[in-house]
Amino acid sequence: MNIPFIDLKTQYELYKDEINQEVLGVLQSTQFILGPQVSKLEKSLADYTGSKHAIVCSSGTDSLLLALMALDIKSGDEVITTPFTFIATAEVIALAGATTVFVDIDEETYNIDPKLIEEKITSKTKAIIPVSLYGQPSNMDEINLIAKKYGIAVIEDGCQSFGASYKNQKSCNLSDIGCTSFFPSKPLGCYGDGGAVFTNNDVLAKKIRTLANHGQEERYKHKYIGINGRLDAVQAAVLNVKMRHFEKEVAKREEIGIRYNELLKDSGVTPPLVKSDRTSVFAQYSIRVRNRDDLASKLNLSGIPTAVHYPISLHQQEAFANLGYKSGDFPISEKVSNEIMSLPMSPFLTKDQQDYIIDTIKENV
Repeated sequence: MNIPFIDLKTQYELYKDEINQEVLGVLQSTQFILGPQVSKLEKSLADYTGSKHAIVCSSGTDSLLLALMALDIKSGDEVITTPFTFIATAEVIALAGATTVFVDIDEETYNIDPKLIEEKITSKTKAIIPVSLYGQPSNMDEINLIAKKYGIAVIEDGCQSFGASYKNQKSCNLSDIGCTSFFPSKPLGCYGDGGAVFTNNDVLAKKIRTLANHGQEERYKHKYIGINGRLDAVQAAVLNVKMRHFEKEVAKREEIGIRYNELLKDSGVTPPLVKSDRTSVFAQYSIRVRNRDDLASKLNLSGIPTAVHYPISLHQQEAFANLGYKSGDFPISEKVSNEIMSLPMSPFLTKDQQDYIIDTIKENV
């Protein structure tokens, strides 16, 4: 049996007629930048999350960068985030000219540990970026309370968690600004790069929209130094189709994730823990196992692809050597990065495929 890691082909075949029709409509209109498909998408994203504003943009990375730019984060400022995530989260802090301050993770959820945040806050701290890793939101109430106490902003990096919820409120609408990604492998993915920024603040929303369009409020009148951060209409068209089916896919992801958890709980690996007050969209289904490389090799030989998200904590990356961190500074992040392994996950993973994966794991742990 050969199992796809993320089954985008089955998804396309299911929605092919709808997608082809909407994309063809964009091609025939020749309106490739902005336009009705983009406006429609922004409205549906705002409605879905309950946010007042959704501003689509060119990537999840740019969504985070736009959030920092809108908050005037600059050289001399500090931004707190986690070292256990994809590099984009800390990369944009550096691109904004600010200093990244890492805080270790909670070993149960792999998200930033709120208990460790306050001790890292200084007079230079301007924002906290908690990452909703693998599809599960962080402890946002605790983080928001800390931020309020010190008068700093919270940007939720929801690039893996669009569709999840925290205390019955949707991810990306849990803080001052929420950001997400529509990279093809995400729970809601387009056929290229794409992202969105969410906020309930009218002033921030207007600024973000302006920054994403070269800083211009009207044509050739530039209020800010911005970026070319617009989402093209073809990607918006694809996302508009996928939004019609998204709730069904989220429910299926949760069903598959819960089934993985139930059947792997006594297998010798550590399944992910989802807190009772939130949900996960399982952007990745990631287990922990001590003999990771050996198990991955055996699974791959059995037609089961695996991946590691993420093998090197950010404080150990050469790109962040200037921050002065060393191995051992964030022991939980380092421990998890040596044990984490992602299994196939998509709304289209069949029970037979999942049973085969689980049985193969149990035979080889």
